[in-house]
Amino acid sequence: MTILTNFLRSLLLAVVFCFVAPMLLVGVCLLMVSVIGYLPPLQNLSEAMLNQILHFLSVFGNGTSFRGLCVISLTCSFVGGLFDTYAYYRCQILRVDS
Repeated sequence: MTILTNFLRSLLLAVVFCFVAPMLLVGVCLLMVSVIGYLPPLQNLSEAMLNQILHFLSVFGNGTSFRGLCVISLTCSFVGGLFDTYAYYRCQILRVDS
């Protein structure tokens, strides 16, 4: 029973962290681009970069940037869960073979 609970705890942590990581990454990028926009010579560049980032996210979200960010985050969490399952499986196989 302890093997199952360890696996589920590991899987839950991997899925949560892999879901939060893209959101934080995009949030930090948007924050940095917004801060760059406060410099008068770089306002046009900052606005263009923000529009490109939001357009990129809206491609994945059927026209909504937040939905696109959620789709990317869900995909990353799914892949993180698959990777954690594979790593746990390999650990069990190597433990049995040794």
